[in-house]
Amino acid sequence: MPVRLGIVGFRGYSGEELVRLLESHPAAQFFLLDHRADSQDRAGPRRFQGPPRIPCTPEAVKDAALELIFLATPPEVSMDLARWMLEAGVKVIDLSGAFRLRNIENYRRWYKEEHSQPSLLAEAVYGLPEFCRDRIRNARLIANPGCYPTAANLAIRPLLEAGVVDRRAGIICDAKSGVSGAGRKPSLKTSFCEVTENFSAYSILDHRHVPEVLLTSGLEEGEFSFTAHLLPLDRGILETIYFRTQHIEIANQILDIYEKQYASSPFVRLYENPQVPDLHAVQRTNFCDLGVKWDPATGRTVVVAAIDNLGKGAAGQAIQNMNLVLGLPETEGLL
Repeated sequence: MPVRLGIVGFRGYSGEELVRLLESHPAAQFFLLDHRADSQDRAGPRRFQGPPRIPCTPEAVKDAALELIFLATPPEVSMDLARWMLEAGVKVIDLSGAFRLRNIENYRRWYKEEHSQPSLLAEAVYGLPEFCRDRIRNARLIANPGCYPTAANLAIRPLLEAGVVDRRAGIICDAKSGVSGAGRKPSLKTSFCEVTENFSAYSILDHRHVPEVLLTSGLEEGEFSFTAHLLPLDRGILETIYFRTQHIEIANQILDIYEKQYASSPFVRLYENPQVPDLHAVQRTNFCDLGVKWDPATGRTVVVAAIDNLGKGAAGQAIQNMNLVLGLPETEGLL
């Protein structure tokens, strides 16, 4: 029998990507949950006319016998909706930042807002499958990771755990993203005339994704410098990560660490030294591609990580988490 699912926020870029992926998922029957009036549906033949729509209410969710709901909504909306959905016995995968941090103090500092559901914040499981697979399987509330931290943590954490990063020299993450990472809501910053033929840095030293990297990779804030940049394209993230190594004699030792860590992780792909990935390799996929360049004379190391911000950085990873929660093959509907 197909699993009965719901999507809230299906009009946004991440929500629309969820719809696209779930349409071809062999185990999914899904519903679109309307949680607000919206006149912004795009005109013309749309896939949204296919899946049934129901109100986003406890009564409708129970009547539809939904087992799991995706929230592709702003954090403040996710906080309110997740509470009653969990009370109704439905599992929740939230694509916002509402439940990614561990305490309200950290949330207040980085999101500049108060958290209305501190008990759920403490309960939520961080949904990066490559490191949290066992916890995800038993969770009822999963915080889907941010797009930038997904690529950064997959690149950094195995090397830190192996003790080959000289932490005294720090780690620099130079990250670039397509415009869809900012969401569908119109703004001057993401308008065509501002973005096209342009390249800009933003949220310097205070990007809200930074604490996810610190928490997941075990870094101190002073050890990690992160700068996000906006690329004039629709989707994709490429991160160039700089650090110095120790106890490394050949570049393949770094690749061997990754190989051991991700031997059972189907969505992490490694490039032979000295090749590195680009965005074309990962767009519209759920892969994270990693490549390494190492300088034996100085220990300087560059890791290039590439993902699709709407795939492994959002909807694809959410479905990967869904598969784990529901006991399905991790790659179902994604390969």
